[in-house]
Amino acid sequence: MSGYSFRRRMTIAARDLRQHQTRQEEVMWELLRNKKCGGFKFRRQYVIDRMIVDFYCHECRLVVELYGEVHAEQSSQERDEARIDELHKRNYNTLIIYNHEVDTDSNVVLERIRKRCLELQPVP
Repeated sequence: MSGYSFRRRMTIAARDLRQHQTRQEEVMWELLRNKKCGGFKFRRQYVIDRMIVDFYCHECRLVVELYGEVHAEQSSQERDEARIDELHKRNYNTLIIYNHEVDTDSNVVLERIRKRCLELQPVP
C-alpha cells in the first residue's frame, strides 16, 4: 500500500508542476505537444521512479530537462549530476536545455531536440 501512496503523491506533484510551469516550460510545451517535434510524442512533468522530469519522449527514451538559474548553484549542480547519472543507469537519454536558450531562439532548441530524437529512434 505504501508503494501506491508514494506513486500517488508523485502523480499529484507532477500535476501541480504542470499547473505551475515556468514561462520557458510553457514555451517548450507549446513547441513539443501534439507531436510537433518531428512527429515524436512528448509528455511533460513525467514521473520516472522517484523523479519528475520536465519532458519525456517514450519512443526515444529521451528526457529533456530545462535548467534555470537555480541549477547554477553548487548544491543544485551536484544534485542534477546525480539525477542525470541515475537516469543514464536506467537507460534513459538526456538532453539539457538552458532557459536562456529557450528565451533566445526556441526554434533552434526545438530543432536540436528533433535531431536528438532522430538519432535515438529505434530502427524499424
